[in-house]
Amino acid sequence: KKVVKYRESFTADHKPLMGEAPEVRGFFLGCGFNSAGMMLGGGCGRELAHWIIHGRPEKDMYGYDIRRFHNSLTDNKRWIRERSHESYAKNYSVVFPFDEPLASRNMRKDPFHQVLMEQGCVFQERHGWERPGWFNKDGLAPVKDYDYYGAYDTGKNVNYKYNELLGKEYTFDFPPHHDVIKSECLSCRHGVAVFDMSYFGKFYLTGPDAKKAADWLFTADVNKKPGDVYYLAIGGAVAEHNWNHIRTVFQDQGFRCQLTDHSENMGMISIQGPKSREVLQEVLDRDLSNEAFPFSTHKVVNAAGHQVRAMRLSFVGELGWELHIPKDSCLPVYQAVMAAGVKHGIINSGYRAIDSLSIEKGYRHWHADLRPDDTPLEAGLAFTCKLKSSIPFQGRDRLEKQKKEGLKRRIVCFTIDEKVPMFGLEAIFRNGVPVGNLRRADYGFFIDKTMGYGYIRSPDGGVVSADFIKSGEFTLERMGVTYKAKAHLKSPFDHENKRVKGIYV
Repeated sequence: KKVVKYRESFTADHKPLMGEAPEVRGFFLGCGFNSAGMMLGGGCGRELAHWIIHGRPEKDMYGYDIRRFHNSLTDNKRWIRERSHESYAKNYSVVFPFDEPLASRNMRKDPFHQVLMEQGCVFQERHGWERPGWFNKDGLAPVKDYDYYGAYDTGKNVNYKYNELLGKEYTFDFPPHHDVIKSECLSCRHGVAVFDMSYFGKFYLTGPDAKKAADWLFTADVNKKPGDVYYLAIGGAVAEHNWNHIRTVFQDQGFRCQLTDHSENMGMISIQGPKSREVLQEVLDRDLSNEAFPFSTHKVVNAAGHQVRAMRLSFVGELGWELHIPKDSCLPVYQAVMAAGVKHGIINSGYRAIDSLSIEKGYRHWHADLRPDDTPLEAGLAFTCKLKSSIPFQGRDRLEKQKKEGLKRRIVCFTIDEKVPMFGLEAIFRNGVPVGNLRRADYGFFIDKTMGYGYIRSPDGGVVSADFIKSGEFTLERMGVTYKAKAHLKSPFDHENKRVKGIYV
């Protein structure tokens, strides 16, 4: 018998580090396999070879891509030490749907962090940021310093409310605060809610070739005057990936552009719901009517004496505006919004509510509904592509070819009548034959049904048409039990987009 002693390579999220290094073009990583190198080596080696040769992997490797970590974290020894320890400590733990790390927390905090914590905010960690998950009505639940689970002579945290709340979430049933999230969702649907979305990446694209770069990078037609400066607000968890992708395109295409990151010195709140206009009209110095401030437009305005960028957008499917605010102005603007909203029943709401509200509306989430191996046509996002124009953009030739040949797979919305939770990855059957799996699922509180989105294929490999979907009988399988499901070509919630236009009946 022989004993071999060696160091194991555990990473911060228990997944390998792969892909092109953000700092050095042409330098690729294939390491950090968390003592699972023999199991992962074959597939990862194949994808890494494809990555090196073609500039991207063939399959969805986003979860292993080193660009999933923000540069401020990968250079932080405390973050690496704590998070990789917890990764090892939880090596064999069951992975529950709403778990959060205890290690390396409070690394990136936005200007609203303290005031939201004082109102019972239960935070989630994304990309190093503390973002609101939901609001606990039973007092404060701050995130404490990591205690290494009591190891290394570290005193174990006691009376740790945040950890207790996480523990109650260790279930594959509805969480115990299901009704709290329901209240946040319905307050948004019927009244008005405020969402802190400051963890978003906020970049400015400038330079003599900014218009050329924007034309090539973005599938939509973004030709607006003056056209030489673009403000990009990007989901926080994918901000680093986007940052590196855009800069790589600059290099490869020879664009004379600059990308500057203002994520840390700006905050962002989203005010959504039927009463959002009434609230904001008291705070902003502009006419917010449909005629003066149409959907999908933005203006630089004054809010309680502070200059902010107001965008009429929604990720929950309601009338609403986002306010992009300089850091020093964040709290005064937030306080003015909350004061104006008192008589309208305004509440704080978190990302657990956004997850529910957005799936109800049918808005896509990155790396759930949308992955690097999906196309806009398959994802039902053809309207975002300038295919009717003659402007070239990255991937246009592939989309034109796919449009001509027909879609071999496409995303479909499903609802079930039974009140059981689903979380994604549940199998989809058509006429008893497996045709795919859900990418994302959640409970839609307004329509009062469990909902899911997944991509389906035809068993014969043919085109997936609308008739193929309409003519099938679908079931979803959860933990060995199948449930009858209804397939929808459009979201069952406000598919005419009346609510985002401020039309309520």
